[in-house]
Amino acid sequence: MALPALSSSGVKFRRVLAHFPQELSLAFAYGSGVFRQAGAAHGEDNMLDFVFAVDDAVTWHMMNLLKNRSHYSFLKVFGPKQISNVQSYGAGIYYNTLVPCNSRMIKYGVISTDTLIDDLLHWKTLYVAGRLQKPVKILTQNENSKLQAALVSNLKSAVTAAFLMLPESFSEEDLYMQIAGLSYSGDFRMVIGEDRSKVQNIVKPNVPHFQKLYSNILQDCPQVVYKHHLGRLEIDKSPEGQFTQLMALPRTLQQKITSLVDPPGKNRDVEEILMQVAHDPDCGFVVHQG
Repeated sequence: MALPALSSSGVKFRRVLAHFPQELSLAFAYGSGVFRQAGAAHGEDNMLDFVFAVDDAVTWHMMNLLKNRSHYSFLKVFGPKQISNVQSYGAGIYYNTLVPCNSRMIKYGVISTDTLIDDLLHWKTLYVAGRLQKPVKILTQNENSKLQAALVSNLKSAVTAAFLMLPESFSEEDLYMQIAGLSYSGDFRMVIGEDRSKVQNIVKPNVPHFQKLYSNILQDCPQVVYKHHLGRLEIDKSPEGQFTQLMALPRTLQQKITSLVDPPGKNRDVEEILMQVAHDPDCGFVVHQG
């Protein structure tokens, strides 16, 4: 899933992981503490960010409260069931932050495996699915074939959505910029003050990591000509090609697009609306809005 970020980093991350209950279906580290970002300091002062996917959130929080009670806010007094209830709101992830661990500051989010799979397949919130469209450091992953398939599906969906928003011919870096920007498209922080060059800062120093994630998908995709040696791609921008791509998008994004295009009360089916969008010169903009 991901390249090693730094030659010595594997041990560092596994030492952090050893502090937690080991019943994890997936654990990964992400962000500037793992991968270099242009314009950002990269050193021992960076917070390390983690996501832990767990099959049984109540049991995992119960075990983690026994091991790491100090990590939790006042919610710890209400017990693991209430923490799991809070976790189910919003993007379905519960974060403990500003946690000292092995002389570093870390934060970690806990998400149920089923919620993660749902987000990867359908982009219900795109919060964790968006993180996994960018390079991350996978620390542990169990043999859950449904989760593995969902991880691949999320990457394919990211490529498809990016294709719809790009011109007929573009560079590999353009593609990765578009993919990295997907999860920020609906993020109001990117509009009202967070660094707008953030996407560029993520992609430029990490093109080989993006290639590792996406090159197999691009080589196997029938709708793209992938000129790997030139770092260029060409895609089918015909209405038929765009319709095929629109039909392959995650369900939530399809619903957002149809609600933008279809006036209330008309109740046309999704396929009919997406065919209309496929013929629209502003197809890419409609997808971006969705």
